[in-house]
Amino acid sequence: MSPAGDARGRAEQAEGAVGPRRGGRPGTGRAAAVLRDARGLPPLALLLIGSQFAFNVGFFAVLPYLADHLGGGLGLAGWLVGLVLGLRTFSQQGLFVVGGTLTDRFGARPVVLAGCALRIAGFCWLGFAEGTASVIASVLLIGFAAALFSPAVETEIVRQAVRHERSSGTPRTRVLALFSVSGQAGTLVGPLLGSLLLLGGFRAACLVGAAVFALVLAGHLRLMPGPERGGASGPRAGEGRPRLREGVRLLLGDRRFLGLCLAYSGYLLAYNQLYLALPGEVERATGSQAALGWLLAWSSVLYIAAQFPVLSWAAARLSRRATLVWGLLLVSLGFASAAALTPVGALGGLLPSVAFVTALTLGQVLIVPTVRAWLPDLVDDARLGLFTGALSSLSGLVVLLGSVPAGALLDMGGPVPWLALAAVPLAGAALVPRGHRP
Repeated sequence: MSPAGDARGRAEQAEGAVGPRRGGRPGTGRAAAVLRDARGLPPLALLLIGSQFAFNVGFFAVLPYLADHLGGGLGLAGWLVGLVLGLRTFSQQGLFVVGGTLTDRFGARPVVLAGCALRIAGFCWLGFAEGTASVIASVLLIGFAAALFSPAVETEIVRQAVRHERSSGTPRTRVLALFSVSGQAGTLVGPLLGSLLLLGGFRAACLVGAAVFALVLAGHLRLMPGPERGGASGPRAGEGRPRLREGVRLLLGDRRFLGLCLAYSGYLLAYNQLYLALPGEVERATGSQAALGWLLAWSSVLYIAAQFPVLSWAAARLSRRATLVWGLLLVSLGFASAAALTPVGALGGLLPSVAFVTALTLGQVLIVPTVRAWLPDLVDDARLGLFTGALSSLSGLVVLLGSVPAGALLDMGGPVPWLALAAVPLAGAALVPRGHRP
């Protein structure tokens, strides 16, 4: 794209992001712009955004309490608890590429419906599972269910965002920001709901989680049209079904996509430190992990509050590539700040943790919607599901491989590991691809 075209694209993006200038009180402009975005969306996009919220509410009402149930309730050994949790992550994140490929082949609707049905069965099974084999099987089913519906929903919301951008002029990042915020709100509400449900026991939490997904299934069954009715995107039965082998060859040969994938992997490995490095830092600073829940809640609240103003600011000034680079630099700054502030005792010793969580979350605000919005410019629409799933699967593999040296590094203690981890998002920023196909 020419410099003039790129500048014009940024100007159009900025105009759509902040909305047309109208009269009214400045204090209400931002909220009104968000409401206008939501009201102007087609029903299918609203369904997908609401589904993302419900998915995370049902998921996080159960999964944060799984380890305690396995170790305390069922008496499994610590290594076995770790194995079960690792298998759940692999069956979900590692198999996203399967869900994305099926979405390209059959369309989003059947894949979403199958994922919801399997999640309902998995939660019900987990609620009654007592033996080790039964627990492992139910957890694998729960993970595989997400590997089906998550890439299907993410692929379809990207397609809907692009269509809405072309028809209304509203930048696709606004729609994808709504999608991200709804998911983050679900991660905030889910654990709170789960803590109340646990008063009735872990089985009650599982059954309510299954009920949430039953409602999602009913909503999609009724409201999500298939390709034959002109609704959700994807190939019609028997028409243009992509071949997996050809898709994989294109995926591995696409240097721009692989660069984007590696950049996103740098962010994802850094984000994983919320659960690897942050608990140890909180323990070091306060002698317990009691403040960890508050820091994670702060991350969710900040994400929801900052998503639209920060993204609008970036859209008015930066290209997609620059937005992604600045997001990764913010994440790197979070690690560097934690290293620099380690000797500081402010906020009860939690200042390094607060600085890290804040910078990481602001970087996430820029990175996640931008990567989703950029992907359809890098790949063919017929392969969007495959590439969406592959982005998560390949990034998850990098995180899995990178977590081992990161954990060993953190055993050193002190500021040095934080400085070393700051290099991960910096390396990701260097790998962000240049330019994109219109």
